[in-house]
Amino acid sequence: MTRIISATVERWPVAGSFIISRGAKTHVDVVVCMVGDGAHQGRGEGTAIYYEGESAQGCVAALKSYAGPLERDALLTHMPRGAARNALDCALWDLEANRQGVPVWQLAGLRKPAPLPTAFTISLGDPAQMEADARAAEGRGFTLLKCKLTGEGDRDRIAAVRAGAPDVRLIVDANESWHDRDIAEAAAELAPLGVEMVEQPILHGREERLAGVKATLPLCADESCHTRADLDRLGDFDAVNIKLDKAGGLTEALALARAARDRGFGIMVGCMLGTSLGIAPAALAAQDADWIDLDGALLLADDRPGGLAMAGGLLQPGTLWGTGQ
Repeated sequence: MTRIISATVERWPVAGSFIISRGAKTHVDVVVCMVGDGAHQGRGEGTAIYYEGESAQGCVAALKSYAGPLERDALLTHMPRGAARNALDCALWDLEANRQGVPVWQLAGLRKPAPLPTAFTISLGDPAQMEADARAAEGRGFTLLKCKLTGEGDRDRIAAVRAGAPDVRLIVDANESWHDRDIAEAAAELAPLGVEMVEQPILHGREERLAGVKATLPLCADESCHTRADLDRLGDFDAVNIKLDKAGGLTEALALARAARDRGFGIMVGCMLGTSLGIAPAALAAQDADWIDLDGALLLADDRPGGLAMAGGLLQPGTLWGTGQ
């Protein structure tokens, strides 16, 4: 009989600090869930969605109090979306892979995962600092950078990033800071600098703000998109950012990706800060994505053994989750 063996909080330091328009982080607390059936075990990790009021401690409490069926499809109706469900859902995938002796990608009917050209995040800072960070990231082999913006001085920041890394692809994350700006004008300022896409320009829950906006760059929903249930109100976006913590696990993330593709949305797969135990499942969902932003473990001071490493400018598959071995 499958049961939850443990649910714990782990703290992992960030390499330096991670700065966005909402503030800076020097560490991340993740929740780790372990399940087992007496013969096999599985693990999953989630990172609390802090801007929705989640905490790692709250996720542990939710897991310890969960009394519903320990089946992936059942979780979709018996447990609310979020980081706790993500940790449990991914643990159940890992358990099934270990039980059957086959990798999760095969269980899910996916193709064998290949190395991914993940974005590397350039934290919010003054133009000189962002230029230096971009130059360093390009020097490490990253070919796609995601720049955090604040709604003020954005063009100067991106011009500096482009000067520091003239050959990389660029996407930007406004983190809701363009809500009161002329969004089409703001996007038009960045397009000549080679920016490919703007993530979450408006406040989540205020999607009507995009009605009639004709931006020169694709607009991607992040905070506005969690599960398939959100797609009906996202028609003014061009793409959606799928994160397993928002979706509540790999099961819903894969279903969301299929539904979004069917509706003509572009797909971005992103992540919260976390170790490779949390990034590995997202890498399966990202295999056919238009933009991939899975640097959550690369931004930490350290990672778990067997984690996803960068080589040749690509995020390589790891060995710590979902291998069935």
